[in-house]
Amino acid sequence: MHTFRHRVVPVALLVAALAAGTACSSSSKGSSAGAGTTNPGSSGDKVTLRLGYLPNVTHAPAIVGLQNGTYKKDLGPNVKLETSTYNSGTEETTAILAGSLDVAFVGPNPAINAYQKSGGSAIRIVSGVASGGAFLVVKPDITSAADLKGKKLATPSLGNTQDVALRNWLASKGYQTSTEGGGDVDIVPQENSTTVTAFQTGAIDGAWVPEPYASKLEDEGGKILVDEATLWPQGKFVTTNLLVTTKFLDAHPDVVKNLLQGLISSIDLIKTDPSQAEQLVSQGVEQASGKALPVDLVKRSFKSIEFTLDPLASTLQKDAAAAQKLGFIDSTDLSDIYSLDLLNQLLRADGRPAIKA
Repeated sequence: MHTFRHRVVPVALLVAALAAGTACSSSSKGSSAGAGTTNPGSSGDKVTLRLGYLPNVTHAPAIVGLQNGTYKKDLGPNVKLETSTYNSGTEETTAILAGSLDVAFVGPNPAINAYQKSGGSAIRIVSGVASGGAFLVVKPDITSAADLKGKKLATPSLGNTQDVALRNWLASKGYQTSTEGGGDVDIVPQENSTTVTAFQTGAIDGAWVPEPYASKLEDEGGKILVDEATLWPQGKFVTTNLLVTTKFLDAHPDVVKNLLQGLISSIDLIKTDPSQAEQLVSQGVEQASGKALPVDLVKRSFKSIEFTLDPLASTLQKDAAAAQKLGFIDSTDLSDIYSLDLLNQLLRADGRPAIKA
């Protein structure tokens, strides 16, 4: 059974981890150069791979591959896979920078934050995972942005992907928000499960959340005010990427390549047999969170999500610009954040087109 963990990382530990990551890692060019070779210590020796993900439908390729054993099979007998689940990507990247995770399924803004905080040295995005599946759901008496003044809205965590999206959208409507709370619209970062309860009791007026929580809020009488897909060209925007520490990528490129093979197989299954995938996601979320997720809710959630290996790099850059404007990051430089060589090796070997960042 996967465990749900909240981690609070002391500042001293985080600083030490960042320093270690900078010392041990290389540039993306260095990582790419080693991508086509086998590290003698990675496939022949025992390796532990610590993987994080969220029990959300937007992380379905993680859940599907874990539930049906795809990752375990592709990683092979010498790799011990340890999994942890989190409420938000912000928690995941805190664990990554503290040295507690090697790989994570994570949203764009936490990935950007981790990249920026480490001076571009600690992490690389090795594949896309999902696009779409995020909404602002509100009380039925709220019919437009003009009705939001003085209201209280929730997001999964401060500075996470949905938090940045909500603040950026509110700013476009002339509203001011504060990371400390208050402002024209009060934004409360909280766990997604807490958000559902808070919406039921009237403690909040709505939330910008990923699936399945948007659908859960609809079931509680909420209505969609904003489908984030409508804010992006062709409705495509990165929701989830696969992120690897440069330290692990440089040391074990063959392990990462095998993990990517599992990801490809998991996304293929979702597309070719969605009914089976929906069952696996339902089971996996319940095992990870201890809370049931009906299959019909997964099915509804799938309708708004495209599972794709394309990391949709241009949309990540726009996310960075929004985060900078809101004061979450200082720079929008993401020049070395991608390392897609291993993914493209697998795609070419299978007769599929390569993906450009």
